[in-house]
Amino acid sequence: MTIRIQATLGVFLLCLSTAAGAGDIVGRASIIDGDTLEIHGTRIRLWGIDAPESDQLCRGDDSLQYRCGAKAANELDKFVASRPVACVRIDTDRYRRTVAACSVDGVDLAEWLVVHGHALDWPRYSKGKYANEQRQAEQTEQGIWAGSFAKPWQYRACVKAGGSLANCSDETL
Repeated sequence: MTIRIQATLGVFLLCLSTAAGAGDIVGRASIIDGDTLEIHGTRIRLWGIDAPESDQLCRGDDSLQYRCGAKAANELDKFVASRPVACVRIDTDRYRRTVAACSVDGVDLAEWLVVHGHALDWPRYSKGKYANEQRQAEQTEQGIWAGSFAKPWQYRACVKAGGSLANCSDETL
């Protein structure tokens, strides 16, 4: 082999080896909900955030209720737009989903969701990683911040305790 071919092959192999680590998942994603996706049959929960549940209702700036969880999923699907998603495994949750930091073209999906008001920083897990982005979304009234909503973890606790969809979606929880 000539030196030029060896150098080209070496660069190619280096790029391949750094593109995805052993625990990484890369591929086309199906969006399950606002903070969950699936790649190659693996369910992946986005690390550090919590998006409204699919059936959760929020109120818009017009005070009318809308399915904010479904909107979060739809907006994420539009943003991903069939581009490859790269995820780095962080943990496994109690539902046996992979918990990961995922990106598309270098954009952190969790951060994107928080910035656009489709998810909340979940300090219990993120330790405030997305707190600044959340403040920005709230100040500019992005997404759910344009109206009112219950925090997703409060919504789930209310439903689990036997509350109705409408009552649990109320921001006064």
